[in-house]
Amino acid sequence: MNPLLSCRAVVKSYGASPALRGISFAADRGEVIAVTGASGSGKSTLLLCLSGILRPDSGEVHFAGKRLDTASDSERSRLRRTDFGVLFQFGQLVPELTAVENVGLPLLLAGARRREAMRTASSWLERLGVQELAGKRPGQMSGGQAQRVATARSLVTGPRVLFADEPTGALDSVNGEAVMAQMVHVAKSVGTTVLIVTHDAKVAAYADREVVVRDGLVEGPDGRLEGDPYTPGTAAGGLR
Repeated sequence: MNPLLSCRAVVKSYGASPALRGISFAADRGEVIAVTGASGSGKSTLLLCLSGILRPDSGEVHFAGKRLDTASDSERSRLRRTDFGVLFQFGQLVPELTAVENVGLPLLLAGARRREAMRTASSWLERLGVQELAGKRPGQMSGGQAQRVATARSLVTGPRVLFADEPTGALDSVNGEAVMAQMVHVAKSVGTTVLIVTHDAKVAAYADREVVVRDGLVEGPDGRLEGDPYTPGTAAGGLR
C-alpha cells in the first residue's frame, strides 16, 4: 500500500541557508507521527512543505498518489480547506469571533450554510470537551481552552491529515498533556493522519512513532543522517 503522504529528496533553502537537504519521509493512513529535533533542524520547514504551504526548491511531495509540489496555488489552498488541517502553537483564533464561530469558519469558507456550519462546529467543541465555551471569545478563554478550540477548528472539516506545529508549546505541562490526549484520541477515532512537530518528549510519546530531523535530514536508527539526491520520478502529475 502506498503511503498517504510522502516526500522524496526534498531540498529547501532560505536564501543561502539550507533548511532541508534531500529529506525523504512517508506517513501512512491513520498514523500519528512525532517529528522531533533541535531548533533549526528543519522540522517545521518539512511540515510546511508537506502541507503545501511552501514549495520545495527540488524534490517531490506526494499526497494520495498525486504530486503536491507541482500543484497550483489554488489546488494547494483547496487541499488546506478540505483534506488538510493545520494547528499552530498559539492556535491563531480570530479574536472577534466566538468559539463556535471560530470552529465553523473553515466550513463557511468552503461554502457551507451558516446553520449547518454552526451545528457541526458545536459537535466538534463537544468532542474536544469545551462545548461550554461556544459563546465565548478567545480573550475570555485560558490558554488550554483556546488551544482545544483551535484543535476543534483544525479537525472540523474531517481532514485526512492534521499538521500540528508545537501544538502545546504555549501551554503548561498539565494543559499540554490534556490537549494532546484529546487531539490524538479524536483524530484516531476519525482515521486522521497526524504529524506533530515537537521538541517535547512527553508530546512525542503520544505518537505511534518518532521521526528525528537533524541538519535538514532524517536521523537513522544508528544516528547517521539519511538523505537522497533528487532525480525526477515517474509518479502521476498534479492534483485533480
